[in-house]
Amino acid sequence: MRSLPARRSAAAVLLAAGAVLATAVPAFAHVTVQPGTAQQGGYTAVAFRVPDESDKASTVKLEVTVPTDHPIASVSTQPLPGWTATVDKTHLDTPVKTDDGDSVTDAVSKITWTADATGKVGPGQFQEFKISFGPLPKDTDKLVFKALQTYDDGTVVRWIDEAKQGQPEPQHPAPTLTLTPAVDAAAAAAVSTPGASRDGAAVAAAKSDDSTARTLGVVGIVVGVVGAALGALGVIGGRRRSGTPAS
Repeated sequence: MRSLPARRSAAAVLLAAGAVLATAVPAFAHVTVQPGTAQQGGYTAVAFRVPDESDKASTVKLEVTVPTDHPIASVSTQPLPGWTATVDKTHLDTPVKTDDGDSVTDAVSKITWTADATGKVGPGQFQEFKISFGPLPKDTDKLVFKALQTYDDGTVVRWIDEAKQGQPEPQHPAPTLTLTPAVDAAAAAAVSTPGASRDGAAVAAAKSDDSTARTLGVVGIVVGVVGAALGALGVIGGRRRSGTPAS
């Protein structure tokens, strides 16, 4: 039979595990942007993943606010059966320059997806709402997309709270896309194939050593042939001086 301290330790472990699960489960129900990272200055495609958290109601609308403090010149939605996407734009005080040098004076500020009778997201289900956009800003390390999720019973869940570093995650965090500095092609190749530079240097060194060895071998053969020829000439000359006929 287990001792009292052992039973207390086991109970403490179970309570700790239960606390971890209790805090972890809600995280799976958040509205998120997938993937969660992209490179600054580039174009990318992401999906807003929306789970239905209700026991009885279905999700029928999603509104996503696109930040205009770091405006994006081009935003397009991917068709989704059972849903209609509408795009709202806002006038920019400072136009955005495109890669072609054109100026964009109006940028997308909100995207709204509305379900028909066949597109509802039921309890225990989720849906992904995809967009393609860019170029992504270079002057910030994240984009926060505040979102509103509407159920067919009239309930609206506001995913608008911005997570703060060093603080607990809010109950309804806004989907956030982390932006990372762009990496040039050479650096990306080196990162994606660790040791490639060292291996390349080793191969180059091996080739250099092999070429050097071959060159020295050829030189040695030539020197040997020349030495043998000179030796033969010396023998013949000596015989001639001594009057000994050459064989």
